[in-house]
Amino acid sequence: MEKDNRENILFLAWAVSIIAMFGSLYFSEIRQYEPCELCWYQRILMYPMALLLGIAIVKKDFRIALYSTWLSAIGLAVSAYHYSLQKLSFMAEAAPSCGRIPCTGQYINWLGFITIPFLAFIAFALIFACSIIILKRKKGDQSI
Repeated sequence: MEKDNRENILFLAWAVSIIAMFGSLYFSEIRQYEPCELCWYQRILMYPMALLLGIAIVKKDFRIALYSTWLSAIGLAVSAYHYSLQKLSFMAEAAPSCGRIPCTGQYINWLGFITIPFLAFIAFALIFACSIIILKRKKGDQSI
């Protein structure tokens, strides 16, 4: 019988969400970078996943993958849009006013392309991939 590694994949998704959550808190609370409106939307999508995925690990409830898939897919879209506002000149010119802090601002720009929305995009992408893998393995279990 093949070893079920859905628990490891679920743990990876949870670890990514925890790192993303504490990373955003580090930037805002320690480095004092005030989040823009789109950053808040990304936080609204990421923070509950840290809690939900953690509870799912304890309960060994792989059905959470359905919800984390949707939350991370929406987060991917918001992060991609936010990143495009920062890096694509034609998007930045048409960027709507985003409140007190402009969404086109770049607090960090490591290696010329890594910004905070890029980091959020990577986190959402990893959680999305883990969630899809869990869903596919779950469907495979139902057919047996």
